[in-house]
Amino acid sequence: MATRDSDSSPKALIYRGPAACDGCPESVAAILESSSSKFVVKYAGPNEEIDINAESLNEVDLFVQPGGGDLEPGWKHTKKYKKAIRDYVAQGGIYAGFCLGAYLAGPKLGYDILPPGSYIADEADQPGAQVKNYKDTVIQVDWTFHTGPNKGQEQDGRWLYFQDGAVMKLAPNASALILGKYSSNGDIAASVTPFGKGWVGLVGPHPEADESWYQLVNVTNPDGVKFDIAYDFVESIIDWATNQ
Repeated sequence: MATRDSDSSPKALIYRGPAACDGCPESVAAILESSSSKFVVKYAGPNEEIDINAESLNEVDLFVQPGGGDLEPGWKHTKKYKKAIRDYVAQGGIYAGFCLGAYLAGPKLGYDILPPGSYIADEADQPGAQVKNYKDTVIQVDWTFHTGPNKGQEQDGRWLYFQDGAVMKLAPNASALILGKYSSNGDIAASVTPFGKGWVGLVGPHPEADESWYQLVNVTNPDGVKFDIAYDFVESIIDWATNQ
């Protein structure tokens, strides 16, 4: 994990490649760059100037696996990075996974960076799920803010972009910061958990989705397009990692 002066901006590396959906890495980058931490962002992947390996990960404070397509093809494109990412987090790095990035944190077809006995599942397949299909839509989440102007507030029923989003099935004894739960059934929609000396932040929906996402699939967010949850997700991972 990179070491930096307290007055310098943290550095983030975002996967961009065939496992990511069009625009997903860039949407996360926009959140990181405009967050209160003002991340300096670089992209990494098979077609980028930077690849994902021990050397490139050692230079950054945060690695992001953005949203993408289905898990099985996504894993085929990313499994070569498993050792580097697993070692990076275990040695003190921070992983942030959005949607497919959350699935890829799991023990099967993934980087295996969850607490023992934990796994990732499809929220659409869970009892009481609000969304029971894999179409692009919106879903309601109860979010507890841990940073920023809304710190300490729980806002129930917030609408977020959703497409076959993940649910975190954490082991009962797992140490975890629960940021968000799906409103309809209380399933974990966003969490931060330890792995080795590092930390893993996962979110099932897409709080980073901008207006273009909604226009592309003709979906409307009843709350309007807001990024306060996206900012809190990112900053809460950093804050939790820094203060534990």
